Amino acid sequence: MSEYKLIMPKMGESIAEATIISWLKNEGDTIEIDEAVLEIATDKVDSEVPSMESGVLIQKLYNEGDVVKVGEPIAIISTSGVAAVATPTEKVSTPEPIAVIENTIAVAQQATTTHAPSTSDRFYSPLVMNIARTEGVSMDQLEKISGTGQEGRVTKRDILAFVKNGSVAPVTSQPLAQTTQANTPAPVNNATSHAATPINLAPGDELIEMDRMRKLIADHMVMSKHTSPHVTSFVEADVTNIVNWRNKIKDDFKAREGENFTFTPIFIEAITKAIKDFPMINISVSGDKIIKHKNINIGMAAALPSGNLIVPVIKNADFMNLTGLAKSVNDLAGRARNNKLKPDEIQGGTYTVTNVGTFGNILGTPIINQPQVAIMAMGAIVKKPAVIETEHGDLIGIRHKMFLSHSYDHRVVDGALGGMFVRRVADYLEQWDVNREV
Repeated sequence: MSEYKLIMPKMGESIAEATIISWLKNEGDTIEIDEAVLEIATDKVDSEVPSMESGVLIQKLYNEGDVVKVGEPIAIISTSGVAAVATPTEKVSTPEPIAVIENTIAVAQQATTTHAPSTSDRFYSPLVMNIARTEGVSMDQLEKISGTGQEGRVTKRDILAFVKNGSVAPVTSQPLAQTTQANTPAPVNNATSHAATPINLAPGDELIEMDRMRKLIADHMVMSKHTSPHVTSFVEADVTNIVNWRNKIKDDFKAREGENFTFTPIFIEAITKAIKDFPMINISVSGDKIIKHKNINIGMAAALPSGNLIVPVIKNADFMNLTGLAKSVNDLAGRARNNKLKPDEIQGGTYTVTNVGTFGNILGTPIINQPQVAIMAMGAIVKKPAVIETEHGDLIGIRHKMFLSHSYDHRVVDGALGGMFVRRVADYLEQWDVNREV
């Protein structure tokens, strides 16, 4: 009998595993070429896995909720069309359902502090080690936790239960070992401040369980703040010329291209120009190494109907003209709202922009999207009285202004670079050619 092994596909360069959400086919079902067999999820996007061969599904190697590494077989399909019944002994051992976020953030966590090396052969994931560091769990205490994972591995659920049950003792005999740069002060043990505080529910209070994506976003945001010392610089830009120019061309653009022309492609173009002027903004950190990216891939935060955020990526944005950027922005934003993004469309970003002005906010202090080192928030465009310098003297006039908020990783981006970069973006916006064609 000919067999085809369905493999967990690669979901991007930083994704090492994915969670099985649901099986769309049962054992014994017939499958056509390119027909979806199951749904999987990473911390960024949900996706279907199609079969590259037609046949009959004879064995599922994993269950719903299991986490599977990229490249591992997840199902066996009989290409001869004859279904065989798999015996229980043929099932492969499945890894424990740990959070998908573990491997996604592993690279960034290499730059954070870790516990002193263990003398045992027991393996601890980067996420478990990071939680232990944050909550003040010593290596001796880690060794005593009974793991529910494969081969007794301690999972995220195990260590959080350990902390919640109040089993954390003051760390005295096992001080944290620093792997940060020399002369960096040791972090204060903040186990007390991070311990879960019981909350008494009052009459009428509603207890809402976080959905899967919200839990993963929460983990990713906390990890980012622990990984990168955030600094934010602000610049106010006069975008009157851009507002007037867009009002002039937007109707013709809509009639010609069949799409709306928003401010976002203008912002992205200005950022890509500034990145070319300051390429050390377009980097990532891996341990004590800096990765300088050749491609300029701009992530743009998009709100989902659920209220969660997702960041689709415009690849090689510096090679696109305004029309191309506008079409890419509209396409990605539209498919993000409808949950139609492909896995590779939310991977590979080197810099992120978020438009907080969409919600009426004048400025914000965004959190860096790891493993990037910077992110810019665009505030709402508002009319303000301002001093206008002319050859005949200064005048007071009404101008359209907005704040640019630039958050950056102070490990590798100093204040001078971070400040000059956001100022350069503002310069490109303020120097807009009102006679430009699109």
